[in-house]
Amino acid sequence: MGVIGVNKVDLQVFSNCLNCRQMKLPFKYLGMIVGGNPRRVSFWDHVIDKIQSRLSRWKGRLLSMIGKVCLIKSVITALPLFYLSFFKGPITVCNKIMKLQAKFL
Repeated sequence: MGVIGVNKVDLQVFSNCLNCRQMKLPFKYLGMIVGGNPRRVSFWDHVIDKIQSRLSRWKGRLLSMIGKVCLIKSVITALPLFYLSFFKGPITVCNKIMKLQAKFL
C-alpha cells in the first residue's frame, strides 16, 4: 500500500496519467513545509533563520531608529504571517521572534 491507501502500482499509473510526480513527506510548497509537525520548534527554524538574516546587525548600524522600527514591523509581520495563518506557533518560537526584534532595536 502507498501513503494514501492506494497500491504503489496504481499510484504510479495515476501519476503517469496525470503527468505529475510522486513526492515524499515532508516537502515544501509555496515556501511552507507540508507534512511537518508545527508543534515542534524545529518546524519553525527556517522562519527564524529568515528573520535573522533580514534583521542582521549591519543593517541595524546603518539605519535610523525610525528605519529600524519600520524594518522590524515589515519583517516580523510579513515573514511568519503565512505560517501563522495556518498553524499556531509555539510560545518558544514567539519568544524567539520577540527577542530578535528587541535585539535588533
